[in-house]
Amino acid sequence: MVTVWLGAIGIYPVKACRQTALAAATLGPRGLDGDREWMVTRPDGTFLSQRTHPGLARIVPELTADGLTLACAGLEPLAVAASGGTLREVSVWDDRMLATDVGETAADWLARALGTPARLVRLAADTRRNANRTYVGPREVPVSFADGYPILVCSRASLEELNRRLPLPVPMDRFRPNLVLDGLAAFEEDRMRELRIGSVLLRLVKPCTRCSVPGVDQLSGAHSRDPIPALKAFRYDKALRGVTFGVNAVAEGPAGARLEVGAAVLPLE
Repeated sequence: MVTVWLGAIGIYPVKACRQTALAAATLGPRGLDGDREWMVTRPDGTFLSQRTHPGLARIVPELTADGLTLACAGLEPLAVAASGGTLREVSVWDDRMLATDVGETAADWLARALGTPARLVRLAADTRRNANRTYVGPREVPVSFADGYPILVCSRASLEELNRRLPLPVPMDRFRPNLVLDGLAAFEEDRMRELRIGSVLLRLVKPCTRCSVPGVDQLSGAHSRDPIPALKAFRYDKALRGVTFGVNAVAEGPAGARLEVGAAVLPLE
């Protein structure tokens, strides 16, 4: 039997900002704890993305005991408390939900970092948003500020196969996964429906269609070599009308279940 293991874990404390790599993560009600629980928006509450604002990749968030710290080259780090603020409506694609705007200090800092007016919000206690039932089934699956699903799973071998087709390789961080699997054959994840990692069951519910973000260097925040044309040559999904890489997943497990890098992964289907 081929051995499969969890090769990397990443969360994105602020949607569209820099990844935080972890040795272990805890499963929460909306995916991995700390993942996309904060978000940068326009003044009107519409979320900002690297699609239109690649400089978001330059912002490095770090979760702290009482909130969040933001860092960006050329600016003093900013500490933001996870308490206080004002409830307002925000949007992620077609979903509208309540979030807590943390105030003017964070807004001013983000405006300097991005060169455009922006606000910082966090998930509120009353935030209600669910993944698309077309793919996750009839029950409600809560999701944070992620684009649509709680967890994104990618395979190292799939990236290696893509890089084999590129003049220069791209790193995995371009695809912004939560979990990276080692030991699979290239794109074997497409054919799987369930995985077990310890006490956590992962249901792989939908291939992830890709936009322009993989063309953004996640360290510099600048547009760089774009792997999407190479992917399109062999990874275009007619049904989804897009290029796919990675699989969106829903996690089921006991509250507080831990996922650790190096843990064995058991494909169930």
